Amino acid sequence: MRLSEGVSRLSARTSLAAALALATVAANAQDFANARIVTESLGNGLYVLFGQGENVIAGNMLVSIGEQGVLVVDDMVDGIVPKYKAAIADLGGGAIDFAINTHWHFDHSGGNPVLGPEGVRIVAHETSREMMRRANVINLVSQTIDQPAYALAALPAITYDDAMRMHFNGHRIDLLHPGPAHTTGDTAVILRDRNIAHLGDVFNTGGYPFIDADNGGTLEGVIAFCEAVLTELEPGAIVIPGHGPVSTYDGLAEYVSMLKTIRDRMSSLIRSGASLEQVVAARLTSDWDAAKGDPIMLLDRAYASMTRR
Repeated sequence: MRLSEGVSRLSARTSLAAALALATVAANAQDFANARIVTESLGNGLYVLFGQGENVIAGNMLVSIGEQGVLVVDDMVDGIVPKYKAAIADLGGGAIDFAINTHWHFDHSGGNPVLGPEGVRIVAHETSREMMRRANVINLVSQTIDQPAYALAALPAITYDDAMRMHFNGHRIDLLHPGPAHTTGDTAVILRDRNIAHLGDVFNTGGYPFIDADNGGTLEGVIAFCEAVLTELEPGAIVIPGHGPVSTYDGLAEYVSMLKTIRDRMSSLIRSGASLEQVVAARLTSDWDAAKGDPIMLLDRAYASMTRR
């Protein structure tokens, strides 16, 4: 797979679709020399780390630093590992003990091949582990990304089916899988004592969500997953998306409302026999395009998931 040419600089308002359209660069030759780690403190040893920089695609990372060590939720991509290790050290942390993958996509689990051989215990949904065991193709509409199989040492050593619980650094950490959503193996990570959740790419504040329809993701599943998580949280919760700024309980609720409206509009057109081209032409997302950006990837992948037989 060749590198894309003419990659433009991402702005603060670049949609997730545009960011993922740069994923060919991410999968082949991210500009790690240009990468930087931006840290946001949530208090009491909890931080969100953002991998930023031109031609850098990395999922948001939640970090817990405390008496028992360091736990991270998502581990970005391999070339940025030294930079977030340095950031964790600057925050007073040591070596990483646990890494939870919210799903198997390379920008959230790409640190596994570095961390796994170092002895970091990797945790994920069973289906995500199975996806990591084999080569996969991610269809981004404008292009496809080949994600190779991971070596044994990079695979999650701890997996679960529906739910599991961890206790670390004084936090009760619940891992939940309400069902297929962004992928077939998504995990919501909830810190009960802090009313904080990390949803990976089921929730995105950087633009419209990407639904990996070719690998079992569905728009209906994204909605159901987010609704299930809302029932597990208290109002005022901090909700960390896979990409984009940290959000809140209300932000997640508004996201669900938006997706339900888009789903209902699309369902009506599909029932009338509308093609994908007609769905796109109907401008179903016009209420949010100014804030969210280009909707074509959402519409294409949502249509694929809703018409799949």
